[in-house]
Amino acid sequence: MEPETETARDRLERAILGEGRVFSALEVAEETGVTVDQLRRLWRALGFPEHGVEVAFTRADAEAVSRLSAIVETGVIDFDTAVNLTRAVGQTMARLSDWEVGTLSHRVEELEAGDEATGSRSGSALRMLNEINPPFESLLIYVWRRHLAAAVARVEALGANEEDLHTAHVTVGFVDIVGFTALSNQTGQARIGEIVELFESRCADAVAAKRGRVIKSIGDSVLFVNDDPIRAYDTAEGIINVVGRDPRMPDVRVGLASGSVVMRLGDVFGPPVNMAARMTSVARRNRIIVDAETAELLPDDQFETRRLSARPVRGFGLVEPVAVRRH
Repeated sequence: MEPETETARDRLERAILGEGRVFSALEVAEETGVTVDQLRRLWRALGFPEHGVEVAFTRADAEAVSRLSAIVETGVIDFDTAVNLTRAVGQTMARLSDWEVGTLSHRVEELEAGDEATGSRSGSALRMLNEINPPFESLLIYVWRRHLAAAVARVEALGANEEDLHTAHVTVGFVDIVGFTALSNQTGQARIGEIVELFESRCADAVAAKRGRVIKSIGDSVLFVNDDPIRAYDTAEGIINVVGRDPRMPDVRVGLASGSVVMRLGDVFGPPVNMAARMTSVARRNRIIVDAETAELLPDDQFETRRLSARPVRGFGLVEPVAVRRH
């Protein structure tokens, strides 16, 4: 592409990638030794659309495929496993990139409105990328290593107690914002964005403080797990304190359920996950509702439990939720 025909988006892409597009899918396949079908599987796993015969790949793209292919050739992993790992990286980095751009976009506007304006938002964005990206890339590697060490430690702990390393007995917590749909309709977009960001960050801090793990957040709800039911309850209580009891924030409801879950691809599956979500439909504002199994795990000398009337819960039939609080 000639420089004079480049758009602002083209210039930003070139600046971020450090090079332009030079290969078609067929040429990448010839360069790396993988088949076109394998290349397309990897590209889709990363979360990108296929480009047919057009020139769409950089030299770095080809080098990445070559490195992955070399790992497969060692026999340590097969190609299907490589695709799964690629999908994990793609999904994680897609969300991180959206988060980064969303977080920094307001700063670009500030720069263009100030004395250091370049005359275009793309100019300020380029300058910011040049300053932020190098140290941020080092930070990414550091955080990945720390989380990898934590994940290995979790698997090692499970290995001492479970035959199936993908299965664990945990307490699952589900937190949601009360009346989020109505709130979204009544509140401006900027304000609702601030509420969601604050909700997610405060939940994440409360979960981390009690050695739990956030599995996912979906706007008005957060799913977390903890291997200790008391710490899970303390997490729920902490979230209510920093979100539900803040007059600037909406009320929340929290459901806890315990049992065996399957852990796959960074997510958790099983009846406790569904039960915890269902519990929030019967919880009062800024209150914690648990299932019978969690209630049994909470020591009587610390907690007071009260069984509520049985009610139909989708997927579980009649269920007796349990209201719980500390003495």
